[in-house]
Amino acid sequence: MLKNFTKEHPDLWQFIMFNLLSNISTITRFVLTWVGTALFVSAMQLTSPFKLAIFDYTTEGSHGLGGFLTFLVAEVMAQVVNFFVQKNWVFKSNADFGKSAPKYAVLAVLIVVVNLVLPGYVTNFCINTLGLGSGLAATIASVVNTLLAVVVSFPLLKFWIMPSDKPKQ
Repeated sequence: MLKNFTKEHPDLWQFIMFNLLSNISTITRFVLTWVGTALFVSAMQLTSPFKLAIFDYTTEGSHGLGGFLTFLVAEVMAQVVNFFVQKNWVFKSNADFGKSAPKYAVLAVLIVVVNLVLPGYVTNFCINTLGLGSGLAATIASVVNTLLAVVVSFPLLKFWIMPSDKPKQ
C-alpha cells in the first residue's frame, strides 16, 4: 500500500519525507538550543544585552549575547545536518556537490540570518505580550524558525539546489 502511494504520488511523498526527515535538523536545533542556553547563558553568564545591526538580543529573556550565540550555533549545525539529510535521503539528488553546496550555503545564510533576527522579537512578544516564561519563549522562537525554514526551503531545494538528474523509474 505504501509502495503504491509513493509511486502514484512521488512529489507528495517527497514533501512528506522532507518534513519527516527535517526533524533530524529540528532535533539538532532544539538540543543545541538547550545546550547553548545551559553553556552560554547559565554556565558562562554571557547575558549582557547584545545588538549588532539587525540582531537585537537586548530585551529581558532574550539572554543577550548568550542567546545570540546559542541560536547561531544551533542554526549553523542544524543547516549542516539538513544539507546531507535532504540531499541524500529526501531528494536522493545526484547534483554535483560543488554546485549544490554553494547554493545551499546561500539558502542557509538566508535562513540563519532570519533565524537569528527573529528569535529576539518572538521571545520579546512571547514574554511581554503573552506573559510566557523565557524558556518557553525560546522554544516557541525555535518552532517559528523551523516553520519558516520549511516554507522557504522545500521548493528551493527541490528545484534549484538539489534537483535529481536521475531518470524517473
